[in-house]
Amino acid sequence: MKTSLNVPFDFQRCWSEVKHLGKGSSSISSDVSSSTDHTPTKAQKNAATSEDSDLSMRTLSTPSPALIFPPNSPGFQNGRGSSTSSSSVTGETVAMVHSPPPTRLTHPLIRLASKHQKEQANIDRLPDHSMIQIFSFLPTNQLCRCARVCRRWYNLAWDPRLWRTIRLTGETINVDRALKVLTRRLCQDTPNVCLMLETVIVSGCRRLTDRGLYTIAQCCPELRRLEVSGCYNISNEAVFDVVSLCPNLEHLDVSGCSKVTCISLTREASIKLSPLHGKQISIRYLDMTDCFVLEDEGLHTIAAHCTQLTHLYLRRCVRITDEGLRYLMIYCTSIKELSVSDCRFVSDFGMREIAKLESRLRYLSIAHCGRITDVGIRYIAKYCSKLRYLNARGCEGITDHGVEYLAKNCTKLKSLDIGKCPLVSDTGLEFLALNCFNLKRLSLKSCESITGQGLQIVAANCFDLQMLNVQDCEVSVDALRFVKRHCKRCIIEHTNPAFF
Repeated sequence: MKTSLNVPFDFQRCWSEVKHLGKGSSSISSDVSSSTDHTPTKAQKNAATSEDSDLSMRTLSTPSPALIFPPNSPGFQNGRGSSTSSSSVTGETVAMVHSPPPTRLTHPLIRLASKHQKEQANIDRLPDHSMIQIFSFLPTNQLCRCARVCRRWYNLAWDPRLWRTIRLTGETINVDRALKVLTRRLCQDTPNVCLMLETVIVSGCRRLTDRGLYTIAQCCPELRRLEVSGCYNISNEAVFDVVSLCPNLEHLDVSGCSKVTCISLTREASIKLSPLHGKQISIRYLDMTDCFVLEDEGLHTIAAHCTQLTHLYLRRCVRITDEGLRYLMIYCTSIKELSVSDCRFVSDFGMREIAKLESRLRYLSIAHCGRITDVGIRYIAKYCSKLRYLNARGCEGITDHGVEYLAKNCTKLKSLDIGKCPLVSDTGLEFLALNCFNLKRLSLKSCESITGQGLQIVAANCFDLQMLNVQDCEVSVDALRFVKRHCKRCIIEHTNPAFF
């Protein structure tokens, strides 16, 4: 029977011991295969072939720390994680798989440890649940390191509760291989299925391809969150597979994936679904920022399949027009946050469509949509009375009249950006100050018609103001001091060297 030790838990000390032992164990590895991105020599090809055959012979596997760290990262400095292979480490680092470590470590540095040093390793006295709690704060790469310290840590590090999330970063790592090895190990107890894995974040891993997404789609049916921001090599087909095979997926970030033009089910998945299902996708959060080739037809398909959307970001999707927004409002009536910033073809007609969301809309960004005027703002102000956030920076057609409509109807507004709107003056600020008392953030950057008088009116009425941007505005030092005196928690962003 195990008994818990009544000793005080020093988290900081145990954490340092985790890091120390993790670093020491990383040098035990001698099976890291290194290759270059250039054309390999014949000898290197043979070495790779032998390593692949060795890989297939092993049954119980643990991803190496080199799976995560590129060769030039800090984790591979000073000989840590170095390979015994004779090939030079100049390119990608490919992880091999290893059998579980022995019960006792055989590293010569650890064998030389004195008895006194061993007695100071208080972390070995912690119960399993405390160790698992500590491991829960480690990123994926460090968790793989800990799995190689000893057999006990191996078993604890692969506890399914620690693998609800996989987070990989780095432009040079072979992320396709990393996902394959990790999912293979996580499927050991439940063949071919990772039941516990719910989140995969590989943003910025530019070497991710469709192969990596296929691995996720086939092995992670319980996936709920996927972030592949900046992975520009993935295509529509791989995304279709993920959303078709992961029915619980709710959060999808494909921003910067320029080849993605649509979100839909695969044809096979559509055929298998019953009529009652309606061929719907459960995604609620979708970020398609910088998907430059997304057009109205693609947005139409997205809207028809993703009817449960509540958060949609289409920043810099420059081919979207008012027609695409019309499709969106037909199917997606539950949207709370919407961004069409820098969509230069969106106009007041698009605002009329967005206004159909009525009180459900809380966040709207229309920055740099030059075709939007007071007419579009009036639609939003009239029907979206519970709007909390509006970014209209660079909409030069907005005047004091538009600000007046907004202030009188959206009285719960907390954040407003009307920077670079040269037609907004102190009159518009007065309407804001007298109606929007809960205003916390206000940006007036480069508003040429704003003076200190308008700022003083705002400061005298909006006591909860926390951020004020008046950069490139002709505002006196006295006005800025007045704001600081009345809104004590307010951070003022300005370009007046006399005020500090």
